[in-house]
Amino acid sequence: MVFSLGADHAGFEQKNQLASFLIEQGYDVIDRGPETDDRVDYPDYAVRVARDVADGVADYGVLVCGTGIGMAMAADKVPGIRAANIITPEFAALCREHNNANIITLSGRFVDLETNKEILRTFIATEFGGGRHEQRVEKMMALDSE
Repeated sequence: MVFSLGADHAGFEQKNQLASFLIEQGYDVIDRGPETDDRVDYPDYAVRVARDVADGVADYGVLVCGTGIGMAMAADKVPGIRAANIITPEFAALCREHNNANIITLSGRFVDLETNKEILRTFIATEFGGGRHEQRVEKMMALDSE
């Protein structure tokens, strides 16, 4: 499984730590930056990760900014992306099970690293539920072509 990761300056430190965590778990990681914690604009990194996922270069994306909100909003502009801003492991399970999320966005300022690792573990371990959720996800994805 391949993960594409990106951040802004507020998520830089956790992005690097989460990349190491994923590598330790045996996953491949594409680091889309930034390379320092200098101020950057989060949409520049959200689109890199979103395109990796939409184009099939990566299976999933992980984006970290101050809250995760801006990253989710930017990534969701790329057709084929279902990004969810997650702050609890329970929400991580639901975004995969019900919405088949393919990018998770995390808060580097308001959620500690250990919680974000648990959120990521849950995201990875949870399968899409299909069934009654399939039609809803299809309707959501049809909005990309409107």
